[in-house]
Amino acid sequence: MNELTLDVLRSAVQGKGAAFRARVTLDPAGGPGDKVFPPTYATGDRAETKYAMEDRRVGDEVTQAVLLDSVASQANRMEEALLAAWRAGEIDIPVVAVDFTGAAGIEDVGEITSLEAPHRLADAILRDSVLEGKPFRSHPLGRAFTDSGPRNATAVYTLAPHALVFGMWDSTGPKGGMGSKFQRALVSEIVGLGVQRGSKVGSRIDPLAIPASIKIYATKADATDWTADPAEAAREKDSPVEFHRKGADKKGKPSTINHGNVTPSIESKAGGVTLREAVQTCVLSLPALRRLQFPTNGAGQRFASEDRAPAELAARTALAALGLAAIALSRERGYDLRSRALLIPRGPLQLELVSADGDVTAYSLPADSATRLLGAAAKAAKVHGLGWERSPARLTPAPKLAALVREARRLAESGAGGDTDDAE
Repeated sequence: MNELTLDVLRSAVQGKGAAFRARVTLDPAGGPGDKVFPPTYATGDRAETKYAMEDRRVGDEVTQAVLLDSVASQANRMEEALLAAWRAGEIDIPVVAVDFTGAAGIEDVGEITSLEAPHRLADAILRDSVLEGKPFRSHPLGRAFTDSGPRNATAVYTLAPHALVFGMWDSTGPKGGMGSKFQRALVSEIVGLGVQRGSKVGSRIDPLAIPASIKIYATKADATDWTADPAEAAREKDSPVEFHRKGADKKGKPSTINHGNVTPSIESKAGGVTLREAVQTCVLSLPALRRLQFPTNGAGQRFASEDRAPAELAARTALAALGLAAIALSRERGYDLRSRALLIPRGPLQLELVSADGDVTAYSLPADSATRLLGAAAKAAKVHGLGWERSPARLTPAPKLAALVREARRLAESGAGGDTDDAE
């Protein structure tokens, strides 16, 4: 197989390539017929399944398919792989971090990086943090990011280039819904093909043989604690108050406090699937990278007209190398998607470069080669004034953010935390 060199990558980014793609066929770790459990989604009572299922056309065949790992989940896994390589010193890319180790009572949070925050550089965690005594968005780096966009992406490139690869919408910043949007250049998804839905069973035998007929009450001293003695129970209108714990479907029952037997049951809406095969499809769009413009260098100075084109090519090539490294590093970490969803690839990773006229050339790219290619591309971009600093900004949580985290923990410990809101 051909070796993917920096010259080949640069030529593809310059205009000869339409996309890099990888199609990986995967099997359940247990072998043919082993059950795999896809992610579940909230559905109404009338729904037949909690899985995202659909008919897909593969060649001349229409087959039942199920989503095993979404585009967003795959992006998160690739970012986790990049972060692990960054922490190990295998790659040097800009990563912004919020350091919680100095925040009293929540030091254990450690640091949250732009590779972990759900909305990357635009996440509220970074927005509500402080850099050099100023709110992040009021700091020159934050203002430059707020004012950035596809036609001037230098600030994002120098702070968190992965946001240009995986996409980002700055919808909660100072500009609200008018904040800049950066298209996903790298998209990956894993689906199961030739799917049959199954069932799973559940039961539990309590070794203490506590019967369901016993009543459980909230105590007088602490409503979050329980007792089986009515004399110790809190009372309301002369009746003992039955104990209830958030998330339990019943109150006053041993099952509320995780005691007693569980009646055998059969679950068919989320009972796992068997499948013919699973397929991961990764596509890195080179036109998406070519749409990104960099009119200024890393210091914010505008390029001379003759210098801009080679600098932009170097930056886009570095971003392409970052995307390919994300694919290769994620592949090296494997496909353990969740409990009972471990998949094994058939053969080594093969990348294909699809040219602008549709021709396809195959390349090998093991993880160590991908990290070297990324290093070479970043070095070449630095020559043109678009270098990367490993840690361009280290933020600390604003007092209000630290207080919010402490209050959330207090409520969780008291059992009154409530459900989480859906994030946009």
